[in-house]
Amino acid sequence: MTDPARGPAAAAAGTGEGPGGSAPSPLLLYDGVCGFCDGTVQFVLRRDPGGPMRFATLQGTAAQTVFARHQGLEGVDSLILVERAPSGAERVSVRSEAILRLCAYLGGVWRLTSLLRIVPRPLRDWGYDAFARYRYRVFGRYDACPLPSPEVRARFLP
Repeated sequence: MTDPARGPAAAAAGTGEGPGGSAPSPLLLYDGVCGFCDGTVQFVLRRDPGGPMRFATLQGTAAQTVFARHQGLEGVDSLILVERAPSGAERVSVRSEAILRLCAYLGGVWRLTSLLRIVPRPLRDWGYDAFARYRYRVFGRYDACPLPSPEVRARFLP
């Protein structure tokens, strides 16, 4: 019998089994035409070379698969972190919570950002949204999603 969590839909959503049969791979959805979002992905790749994190643009089919499973995400123009527990349950984080969970994933000194949880989430999200309103003006906007380098291309989903 086929395990649906390991089938094509799970692979397309980027939350399939991690390397060596380990915990499922987290998926970071990002705005593929945003200069800051692309910079964030490059930042993660430099600090997590060869890691299990997968990436997909909000404009791609992997994101559409996630949106179909989580109807409340439609129209969200934010970083979205999708983590799947070994039980198969998905945890979806957006805005400031996605950033804090991403920093926890990176480990080391980046875990200190968890101290920002003392700030109420509505206030953190307000700051995130204020920054997001100006991200294209400050960091630019691409006409098309930049192609990842050949060394990391396998970590990106359509």
